[in-house]
Formats: sequence, C-alpha cells, structure tokens
Amino acid sequence: MGISVEELIENLNHSIQEFKKCIALLPESLFLKRMDGWSPRDVTAHLIGWNLHTIIGCEQLRKGETPFYFIDPGDDFCKVNAVSVREYGSEDRTHLLLQLDDSTEKLKRFLNAIDTAYWETDFGVTYNGVTVTIKNTVNALIHDYIEHRQHIERGS
Repeated sequence: MGISVEELIENLNHSIQEFKKCIALLPESLFLKRMDGWSPRDVTAHLIGWNLHTIIGCEQLRKGETPFYFIDPGDDFCKVNAVSVREYGSEDRTHLLLQLDDSTEKLKRFLNAIDTAYWETDFGVTYNGVTVTIKNTVNALIHDYIEHRQHIERGS
C-alpha cells in the first residue's frame, strides 16, 4: 500500500491547514479579489464543498456507484463547484474558516472510520479510464488543496 492510511489522512489534514493559514493571512483586499475567475473566498467555499462531497462520493463508491460529482455535465466540475460557492460563499472570512474546520473534522472522522482494507479496493467504478478508489480520491483532494494554495500565494 505504500503510505499508510494514517499518513494519508495526516497529509490531507496538513494540506488543509496550510491552505487555511494561507487564507487567514491573506490581506483583506485580496480575499474577495478574483484571480482567473475565482476569489480566494470562492476557492475556500468550493473546497468546503469538496470535503463534504468526498464523504458522499466515498459512500457511493463503496456501494459500487459512480460518485455524483463525476456526472457533472460541466467542464471541470463547474456545476458542482458553483453550488458549493453559493452554499458556502460567506464574505465573512472567520465564518468561512469555521465552516472549513467543520467540514474537515467531518471528513477526517469519516475517513478514520473506513476499514483500511477498503482504501485501495476496486469497487468497479472508473473515471476517464482510471479505477476510482478511496485512496486516489483522497489524494486528489490533497492535490487540490496544495494547487489552490500555491495559486493563491503566487497571485497575492
């Protein structure tokens, strides 16, 4: 398996905390400023959504169902992301970061409760020709947090 489930969850938590620190330290003038169509507030809202979507998606995956977000008819999950920005897009940074904390805790509790034997199980679900597992779903989320943080840091 390579990296342990515990290490993977810790990597996820670390990437989220580094992202949160980036948002918390961002000057107020940049929090709502759009960079490539998204403001740091929008990015934070969409990642809150993805924390919660990951829980639902992994539950669907374990049933052998395609996670709902893979059925998004838009480009790069734009419809799913737009819903998250509407739902979690508070302009109050403190409130937004509390929502991020809450969604992170829910996700970590969920992931810690999954039997480690299922993390690399092939449940028969593929996306773009790649087998979808809980492990690569979590890895994709880690990657998103890192990429978004780096993009915000470069733009600020």
